Amino acid sequence: MGTFGRRLLLAVDAKGYGGVDVVTQREWQEAIRRLLEEAAGAAGLDWEQWATQVGGDSVFAVLPQGASEPALVDPFMRQLEAGLRIFNRNRRDEARLRLRAAVHFGTASPAANGFEGRAPVEIGRLLDSRVLKAALAAAPDAPLALAVSATVFNDVIGEAYTTIRPQEFREARISEKEYAGRAWIRVPGYDVNALDLGDTEPGAQGGAGSAAAVDARPSSAPTAPGNTVVQEFNGTVHAQGAVFGISK
Repeated sequence: MGTFGRRLLLAVDAKGYGGVDVVTQREWQEAIRRLLEEAAGAAGLDWEQWATQVGGDSVFAVLPQGASEPALVDPFMRQLEAGLRIFNRNRRDEARLRLRAAVHFGTASPAANGFEGRAPVEIGRLLDSRVLKAALAAAPDAPLALAVSATVFNDVIGEAYTTIRPQEFREARISEKEYAGRAWIRVPGYDVNALDLGDTEPGAQGGAGSAAAVDARPSSAPTAPGNTVVQEFNGTVHAQGAVFGISK
């Protein structure tokens, strides 16, 4: 039987890495590691204790047990954004480093080749989701777009453990491969609710984060007390004694 554990996870990935030259790729790789380490230090997180897997323009990190979720969501991300802006200063547009980042908390245990569990898979889906990519694309001056899982949003941001307000996030439906769930998106410096993300997620009606996408449910789902159910029919219906509308 494997070891059970819940851990705090971070994943980042650079936009457009495959489209830049080798010199720029090398600069980005060096910058990503340095900026993550600097952000960890500023947030009081022990970078040396992080278990990291690096893939060129991407980093997946499992933080040690007891690592602060508010610290990773708030001061870490603020420092990372500031570091990216400094790095990008005076660089041509195509050489600017822009990152997608995802934060999740869930089951992740050491395995023969990294970590196993649901959380490493789920954070990968958040990071690669179309809605997070669309958020960064829709904010051309932003160096960072962040997605947090429902667990992190509800337990950390929603409970006011950070200086970042819940209103700065936009709820969106994620559907990637075998994963389906929700994420909360933030683009520092932008009103994420004003960004045009389009129909970026399968099954999202009216665009990710819209009322239709967030509140959609099967027509057969129970109706909450206090709601009014009305069915409309065209033509003549022969159903003596039947009740087609129920008002509570």
